[in-house]
Amino acid sequence: MHLDVPKKPDTSNKELHPAVLTLGLYFSEFKIVGSNARCVAMLKTFAKVIEDHRPPADASFSRNIQKHLDPNIAYLLATRPMSLSMRECIRWLKKEMSDIVEHDPPLTDEESRTRLIQHIEDFIRDRITLADQLIVQYGLQKINDGDVILTYGKSSIVEALLLKTKEEGIEFKVIVVDSRPLFEGKHLLKRLSTAGIDCTYYLLSSIYVALKSVTKVVMGAHALLNNGAVYSRIGSAMVAMAASDRQIPVMICCETYKFVNRTQVDSLVMNELGNPDALVNTKSITNSHHQSNPTSEEFALVNWRDQHNLRLLNMLYDVTPSKYITLVVTEVGLIPCTSAPVIWREYNEEFGNRAGAK
Repeated sequence: MHLDVPKKPDTSNKELHPAVLTLGLYFSEFKIVGSNARCVAMLKTFAKVIEDHRPPADASFSRNIQKHLDPNIAYLLATRPMSLSMRECIRWLKKEMSDIVEHDPPLTDEESRTRLIQHIEDFIRDRITLADQLIVQYGLQKINDGDVILTYGKSSIVEALLLKTKEEGIEFKVIVVDSRPLFEGKHLLKRLSTAGIDCTYYLLSSIYVALKSVTKVVMGAHALLNNGAVYSRIGSAMVAMAASDRQIPVMICCETYKFVNRTQVDSLVMNELGNPDALVNTKSITNSHHQSNPTSEEFALVNWRDQHNLRLLNMLYDVTPSKYITLVVTEVGLIPCTSAPVIWREYNEEFGNRAGAK
């Protein structure tokens, strides 16, 4: 298969910044998960690299910084494949660096450094932090008293929306659907339960049972593709299709920086493979009589590597076709997912004009 499990990266490169090495370790061990958290952590780390970089005596900062950042970007890519939204952030950052080179009159090294760091901070504030606040406000318009909201896994923006809904005094219930091997939904369940929200927990295999009383499905996204399809954690497509089958509206919360100029109709063209050993531990905690009975034989796949005709496929993302998505909540309002290419084009033109004006 053309998808490969990430290999241990080479840390011998002396040009790698210590903050990048640390971030790569967090990414590879899934200590930082979620597209927003990964993007913010990456951008803040690059800001630290930019702040600490001192170019050679025979080179200017503006012309040397991209060359200095490239091996750090390559290292992060080697530790764990970047999400589509992270690639968009890097594309934006490289454009900012090229704009500094073309600036007239030329900027001093300190001016270039300060400008890049400030633009990174502005991007995090405008496109992520403030965008999330606006999405929460728009999302509140679609949640009413008596609603039963189903969500899948853990999304930071969906969590913020549900907590804000509780603060507003709206009476509603939440059903959290989760799946192996990460069980991200458990973290969301804990946060919502602590806030006093009535929650129920299901596994993905019970999705049709979970949907019996649901009035709306609300999920996050890792990216919104050019054809209106949603690229998100594996299992999202199954939830959306099951909800559509029951004629339950599916609402996706997604910041516009995650809109990408890419078309994908299946989950195999591009994806990320997780560690196959994460799927191996199938040992049950209790037997059918709810009594603890652990035995080594319950690891049904313990010797799977010895089976030459067996390969475990632990894909991390899937693609949900646009026909299963009712609407997308963004910081620019409630839109159909088919409007993604228009929003992407408008934002790129706007930011291009801003850069030219500066």
